[in-house]
Amino acid sequence: MTRKSAQSGRGGLGRSKHVRVKTARGRKSSSTRWLQRQLNDPFVREAHRLGYRSRAAFKIIELQERFGFLKRGARVVDLGAAPGGWSQIAAEHVGDEGIVVALDVNSMEPLSGVTALEGDFYDDHVLDSLTNIIGGKADVVLSDMAAPATGHPNTDHLRIIGLAEAAYDFARSILAADGTFVAKVFQGGTEQDLLAILKRDFKKVAHAKPKSSRKESAELYLVATGFRG
Repeated sequence: MTRKSAQSGRGGLGRSKHVRVKTARGRKSSSTRWLQRQLNDPFVREAHRLGYRSRAAFKIIELQERFGFLKRGARVVDLGAAPGGWSQIAAEHVGDEGIVVALDVNSMEPLSGVTALEGDFYDDHVLDSLTNIIGGKADVVLSDMAAPATGHPNTDHLRIIGLAEAAYDFARSILAADGTFVAKVFQGGTEQDLLAILKRDFKKVAHAKPKSSRKESAELYLVATGFRG
């Protein structure tokens, strides 16, 4: 699937008849709300139409259009990759000359152009395996990881920042010079300590909220480019 097809597909997003879901016996009201949101989400429908693993694919498409960090022949590591929406788009952009490794503690269905590696990125054996697969350093490290929401904004913010910090701790051990780090954070921005480190380690650091992020979501994406090594 080409970038052009993704763009034209996204341009076709529009309104459709609203689907209402009745609460079934044995189903919690929260599950009913989630199901109704999924059925009425145009990005979910478009992801199915285009064969994307998840609606999250549109987020990285938008980030790529703005920042252009996925280049032909690049070596990409996708942390917390399952079910593979980001890895799928990354593979499309880096082509056969590039390498995409999808790393997750959960197993993932095979995906064309992507090497799935099951394990925890804290594990030294996983890092060794990853280094062998990509043949050295990575050009891009992606992280769309998120902890389950608690409904308490401060707690959720601390959890997502903790994941972003852990992802970067891993990323800086494997990023090549001039590499890129992309991670999910929450509105309110990146914690100052992490932001200070990133501004020191990269030439440019920016925040972005893709249009495909749900309006009610507080998520933002941190994009740091030009790793100084």
